[in-house]
Amino acid sequence: MKYTVFSDGAARGNPTGPAGAGYAVFNEDGEMVHSHAMPLGRTSNNVAEYTALLEAAKYVRTLDPEYVEFKLDSELVVKQIAGVYKVKAEHLIPLYQELKAVLKGIKCKCMHIPREQNKVADKLANEGADLV
Repeated sequence: MKYTVFSDGAARGNPTGPAGAGYAVFNEDGEMVHSHAMPLGRTSNNVAEYTALLEAAKYVRTLDPEYVEFKLDSELVVKQIAGVYKVKAEHLIPLYQELKAVLKGIKCKCMHIPREQNKVADKLANEGADLV
């Protein structure tokens, strides 16, 4: 089955504000099959964005997907995953490496979308930040 995953991270008072991550998984019929919001403590927005995508990837991997389209509003993360930008921030390198390992063997694409098209994941990320 093919899936579409929307993910987002939120940090208030970036770089070390209360943060959360969220994601929503939709099947090929457009039905939401899973969503998750999680508090992350106090961290940066980029860590929250990576964590949301990583946790979404871990979940969707359990579904044994044929193909996954990841949609997120962090252009930085999308370009780093695609290899357009190098991951220079030392604290993001382990998240990047873990994400690449989780995605290995999954036919997928990560794409940047405008924030307005990511409202479900944005709401979940903010719910996670509210729990901090």
